[in-house]
Amino acid sequence: MTSENKIALLIDCDNVSHNAIGGVIDELSKYGKVNIRRAYGDWKQGTLKGWEEELHPYAIKPIQQFAYTKGKNATDAAMIIDAMDLLYTQNLDAFALMTSDSDFTPLAMRILTSGLTVYGFGEMKTPSPFVKACSQFIYTENFIAPEESVLGGKQKECEPSDIASAAVSLKKSRNELRGDTSMVKLLRTATEQTTENDGWSNFSNVSQYVSNNSSFSSVNYGFKRLSDLVKATELFETEIRNGGPMFIRAKKKQAK
Repeated sequence: MTSENKIALLIDCDNVSHNAIGGVIDELSKYGKVNIRRAYGDWKQGTLKGWEEELHPYAIKPIQQFAYTKGKNATDAAMIIDAMDLLYTQNLDAFALMTSDSDFTPLAMRILTSGLTVYGFGEMKTPSPFVKACSQFIYTENFIAPEESVLGGKQKECEPSDIASAAVSLKKSRNELRGDTSMVKLLRTATEQTTENDGWSNFSNVSQYVSNNSSFSSVNYGFKRLSDLVKATELFETEIRNGGPMFIRAKKKQAK
């Protein structure tokens, strides 16, 4: 996606922390302009004070949704209806759904069938179906300052330096990366499927394969770029050709 792409950010305030919103918007800015920003919840209940403080700084429009039945979350239906309205009435390139609720899985799938990208953001408790339904999913804990920055029982607002510190603290080691068998399998498959005649794969093709076939994001492992994560695994050889594109291939297993 380019910087000209238009993105709609819809937030389920009942199921995700306000502490990550700065990092989420910064991340989305890499893919386009977040033209529409809406936050859904029952603002009269007093349980969304943290979110209220973030509305004006990030130009987010609050959408009031009353809980008509006690114990029932009415936010889901309102957010889904709005998403469908936007899908048909606005010329958007992508949606960003900030929630930890798997009830939004059908919505993500429906948006994908219309050819739009779906960026998902939620806490690590987010059920797998929603994670996998998104084009890319990033855990919001990656955007929240480390516990050392908690003052008076309240997490301080995430500045860029805080987000960088959080990313460093969450960065996986070589052994941790290698121990993630599903991630390693994905990278190996992507490399094999894009291998050229000389046995090397253009990394841009590898990255595109990963994007097309999973909701994988290197941010969840503490790396801003997929290429840095690949190098950190030490499972692949890398080569820069003529000062241009990077090529990779799996390292051959050493004979015992």
